[in-house]
Amino acid sequence: MIKLLSGYRIGQAHHADVKTGVTVILPDVPATAAVDVRGGGPGTREISALQDGGLIDRVHAIVLAGGSVYGLAAADSVTRWLGAQRIGFAPGPAPVPVSPIVPSAILFDNANGGDKNWGLEPPYAALAFQACETASNETAEGAIGAGHGATAGLYPGGFGVATEVSGGRQVQAIIAANPVGSPFLPGTDCPYAWIYERSGEFGRKSPPPNYTWTQPTDTKLEVLKTAGQSTVIGAIMTDAKLTQSQLKRLAIMAQDGISMAVQPAHTPLDGDTLFALSLGEAACESPVDLADLGTAAARAVARALTRGVVKSRINAA
Repeated sequence: MIKLLSGYRIGQAHHADVKTGVTVILPDVPATAAVDVRGGGPGTREISALQDGGLIDRVHAIVLAGGSVYGLAAADSVTRWLGAQRIGFAPGPAPVPVSPIVPSAILFDNANGGDKNWGLEPPYAALAFQACETASNETAEGAIGAGHGATAGLYPGGFGVATEVSGGRQVQAIIAANPVGSPFLPGTDCPYAWIYERSGEFGRKSPPPNYTWTQPTDTKLEVLKTAGQSTVIGAIMTDAKLTQSQLKRLAIMAQDGISMAVQPAHTPLDGDTLFALSLGEAACESPVDLADLGTAAARAVARALTRGVVKSRINAA
């Protein structure tokens, strides 16, 4: 089990028959947040509210889900769950209802062979309630939550977590990996992100001697002909005290971690979306400090993505 940074809880739920799932990130107090979208086929909710200069700069939850557009219903459940506890933006005293701010992103896992014959009741609302009710400050990795039905290239995808430290500040990436691209060097079982490995987390793989790169045949580009069928979604959390503008830059830099772990990345067929959240008091006033933190965030994303894939392969073995 992996512990989350202080001040956050995470809930995971999945449906084995449908081969899909939901991940809910719940900050203990509203977290300053921003978002960056790099894929050409994203599916999101409430990300416009996080644009710099708007009314909203804090969120009460982040939702990641499978199911493509059907998975957006998960955020409705989280909104109701929070609202029942009067957790949300309060435009007035009770009985005026609060408005929980619950941005979300979805990935496409609807063609993975699971039973999608759900009629008028897709499972995402129920899964989101379950995730909220079971949230804690630690999580497993692999085929769980939003990564349960994911695929990475032609391999199982998954859910992973990784933490990096920069100047005494921590940054933690939570990733559901479902990219078009492959996470492995062509013709090998060595991850693209092998140089960022910590403590054997990827199985201590390295490129074969005298390795020469060849055109990959294990990406979804070999089988995909329509857009919107893949995506890497996730969140980067830090204990640095960042403004929304600084978090936007952190999210932009963190997106580089996808291209460090997957090739190709940010394609027209992906919906790559990363949220960035700040809870903490560790100052980060210098642009150089922010650049260092963003570099660490990219490494964390690359490791989290690869950890999710590696853990899923181990679970499936």
